[in-house]
Amino acid sequence: MGRLGLIGAGIAAVVLIALGMWLTEPQSLTDDGGTQRITFATDWKAQAEHGGFYQAVAKGFYAKRGLEVEILPGGPGVNVPQLMAGGAVDFGMGSNSFIPLRIVEAGIPVRAVMTVFQKDPQVLITHPREDVASLADMKGKPIMISDATISAFWVWLKAKYDFSDDQIRKYTYNLAPFLVDETAIQQGYVTSEPYTIEKEGGIAPEVYLLADNGYPGYATMVLAPNAWIEESPEVIQAFVDGTIEGWYDYLYGDPEPANALILQDNPEITADVLAQAREKMLSYELATGGDAKTLGLGAMTEDRWRTFFEVMSANGVYEADLDWRAAFTSEFVNKGPMDMPGLPAAQGN
Repeated sequence: MGRLGLIGAGIAAVVLIALGMWLTEPQSLTDDGGTQRITFATDWKAQAEHGGFYQAVAKGFYAKRGLEVEILPGGPGVNVPQLMAGGAVDFGMGSNSFIPLRIVEAGIPVRAVMTVFQKDPQVLITHPREDVASLADMKGKPIMISDATISAFWVWLKAKYDFSDDQIRKYTYNLAPFLVDETAIQQGYVTSEPYTIEKEGGIAPEVYLLADNGYPGYATMVLAPNAWIEESPEVIQAFVDGTIEGWYDYLYGDPEPANALILQDNPEITADVLAQAREKMLSYELATGGDAKTLGLGAMTEDRWRTFFEVMSANGVYEADLDWRAAFTSEFVNKGPMDMPGLPAAQGN
């Protein structure tokens, strides 16, 4: 996964601002029938972690709300905040809580309007071993992380568990060093690397989800320009509502309509990878846990954002006076769970 590389988007965005390239008003067109056309850029190649968006397209959840949505898959080198700042796309995906805050730092008039994952899917992975049974047990041990992670969730690990930079070993998204070293610890995405490790290495790894240990970040957010929020809130609400319905349907209904589009956009992925990722999203309650149980999928709260910002600013990631509230708005979410056939009682009532 290369999404953490997007954390550096703020630097590129500052350059764009200097050139005066930002959105000042809604740019998409409405056809003669009143359908609003929207382009939505994702943070990576098409995958199950984008399933609800594709389901909303495939099942017509956007269309019934008057939207024609085109999903533009990301990948290496694709910078979603840069695309939005330059007006190349209408809405975009923010990989994690760092992205909207970096956008605020850069002065781009864009904010998060919903989050898909209440739990950031970031994990640390080990071989089965007797000396590690928790994140705390990893203190002092070598851990392979990417360069981008050093200024991301590694900051939280240092603050909570007293990890040190001396533990850092470089992770290049190649699993070979982990597979050959029984003492290795590495980062990953709960829906990705553990399955690949088990499939390719015949190892059932131990997986430690940071979110289940108190990591406060959100993941997979919808970013929208402030101009759209102010001038066309009904379009934002339609996109958010369609997305929420798409995610509930992808997770609790038949995922095949979305999967067909995902496989079309990303022929490199396989059906088994999609299936196991969806199962992990369900079993770990990535989208439907936490505040989503009572506020509905997409929920964001000021308390969560404050907690994340305070941890990161206290450790030098952001200036203490940054206007962190400018990173998000909850006006389009927190409306309660959907009542859909097939949903568990906790979600459907």
